[in-house]
Amino acid sequence: IGGGALSFVSSYHTKSHTVLEGPEASSIGLLVTLDRIMTLDITPKKSNDAKGVLRWAALFLGELRDGLTMINMQSAFLMVSKNYSEKQVGILFFTFGMSQFLFQTPAGYLLDYTDRKVFLLCSAGVCTTLLTVFTAIFAQEYGGNLGLMIFIKFLQGAVTALIPPGLNSITQGIVGAVGMTDQVSMNEMMNHLGTAIIVLTGSLIAYFRYPNIGILFIVSPIACVGFLWFLNRIKPQDIDLDAARGLTIETHADDKKSSDATSTYEPPPKTPPKKSVATKPSFNFGWGSMKEEDTVDDTLHAETPLQVLRDPILLTFIGICFLFHTSNGTVLPLVMQSLALGNGRSGILMSGFCIILAQLFMVASARICGQFSGKLGRKPLFLLGLFSVPVRCLILTGLIALRGDDTGPVWLQIVILSTQILDGVGAGIFGTMYILVTSDISGGTGRFSLTLGLTTAAMSIGGTVSGYLGEALAQDLGYKQAFFILMFMSLVPALVYLFFMPETLPALTGGYMHDQEHAHQQMTSIQEHHEEDDDKKTGNYTELV
Repeated sequence: IGGGALSFVSSYHTKSHTVLEGPEASSIGLLVTLDRIMTLDITPKKSNDAKGVLRWAALFLGELRDGLTMINMQSAFLMVSKNYSEKQVGILFFTFGMSQFLFQTPAGYLLDYTDRKVFLLCSAGVCTTLLTVFTAIFAQEYGGNLGLMIFIKFLQGAVTALIPPGLNSITQGIVGAVGMTDQVSMNEMMNHLGTAIIVLTGSLIAYFRYPNIGILFIVSPIACVGFLWFLNRIKPQDIDLDAARGLTIETHADDKKSSDATSTYEPPPKTPPKKSVATKPSFNFGWGSMKEEDTVDDTLHAETPLQVLRDPILLTFIGICFLFHTSNGTVLPLVMQSLALGNGRSGILMSGFCIILAQLFMVASARICGQFSGKLGRKPLFLLGLFSVPVRCLILTGLIALRGDDTGPVWLQIVILSTQILDGVGAGIFGTMYILVTSDISGGTGRFSLTLGLTTAAMSIGGTVSGYLGEALAQDLGYKQAFFILMFMSLVPALVYLFFMPETLPALTGGYMHDQEHAHQQMTSIQEHHEEDDDKKTGNYTELV
C-alpha cells in the first residue's frame, strides 16, 4: 500500500509540476512516512556478497581428496619418498574411507539440526590440514610406524566426513533449493580450480626438493588460512536454516527460472532462529509413534530418518554411488603410481600433472552441468559421466600393454597422462550431479544433509573398497590386468543408472521427488522432536508451500 501510494505521489508531482501546500501536502507527507515505516526491515539483512564469499571459500578448500587433505599426493609421497608398498598404501586408503563411511551419515544428521554450520566446517578444515602435515612429519621408511599412520588416517576420515554436508548445507541455506544448480556448479568449479592450484604448487615443490618431498604439504596449511578467512565472512543471518536442511523449497517453475537465469536469484525468506543442537537435539528415528499433543498443525516438519531410508529411488542412487566409486576411486592413484615409479624426479611431477589435468577438465564439466542440467535434466549428463569411466579404463589397458614392463618413452607417458581428461569428464560430472540429484530426492523432507551424508557415505565405502582392491590387483596381477578388471566393474553403475534410475529434475518430473512419492502426506512441523509419524497421512506438501 505504501509503495503504491508513493508511486502515485511521484507520478502526481511529476505531471503537475506544482508545489503542494496545506492539507494536500500534509496528506502526501503522511503517505511518504507510512511508506518508509512499512518498508523498514528490522531483521538482519543478508550479505549481498554471501554467494561470492562462498565461491572463494570453495576455491581454497579444494576437492575433498586432493584439496586440504591431499590424500592422493600422500599416496605418491609415501611410495616414492618413504618406500611404502602398494598394499600398505591400500591399507591407509581403506582406513581413511572406512572412517569416512562410519561418520558420514551421523555428520549429515548433525548438520541438519545445528545452527553452527560454519564453525563445524572451519573445524573440519583445520583438523584435516593438521593431520595432513602430521602424515608428512611422522611417516617412517617402509611403513615402520604403520599403526600410527592408520590411526592418523582414521581421524582424518572422521573429520573430513563433515566437509561435504557442511559446505552443501551452507550453500543450500544461502541460495535455497531452487538456486542449487547454479551455485553447486560454481562451487565445484572453484573446488577443482583450487585443487589444481594446490597440487601444481605442491608438485613443483616436490620436483625441486626430490627425493625429500615432504615439504610439499606446506601448501595445505597455506590454503587452509584462505579457506578460514573467506568462510568466516559468511554471517549466521546469511543462512536460512530451513532451506539448508531442505524444508523450504520452491515449485518446479521457480526452479526453472533460477536454473535458466542466475540474475533472477533471490535469497530464501528468513525463518525464526532455532536453538542450537547442543541444547535441543532430536532422537526420533521413526520407531513408535509420537503423542498427539506434540503435533503442531500450522508449520512444516521433517521426515524421520527411517522414512528417508524407505525411498526406493534414494536406495537405488546410494547403490550407484557405491558402485561408481568402487570402480573409479582407485584409477587415479594407479595412473599416478604407474607414472611415478621408476621415473624419479620427473615421475613425481608427472603424477602431480595427473591431478592437475583432471581438475582443469572438471572445472569445465562442472560448468557444463550448471548450464545444461537444469534444461536437459540430470540423467543424460549423469550417464555421460558414468560411461566415460569404462572407456578410460579400456584405453589405459591398451596403453599399459603397449608400454610393457619398463617406464616407456616420454610420448607414451604423455598419452597415459592425457587419459586424465576422461577422469575430468567422469568424476567432474559425478561430483556436481550427485549433489543436485540428492537435493532433488530430498526436497521437502527436511533431511538434505542426512541424505547427502548417506550418498557420500556410499561413495566413501566404495572408494575404500576400490583403494585396497586396486592396489592389491596392481601388486598381484599387474597394472594392465587391474585396469582391465576395473573396466568391467565400471560398466555396472552406468547400466544400473540407465535402466533403473528415473529423471529427478523437478522441472521435468512435475515436482520434487518427495511430492510424487509422498503426495498423501502433509508436513506439519519443523520443530525438533516433531518429526512426522508414519501413521499420519494427509494433504500435499507442494500445495501447502
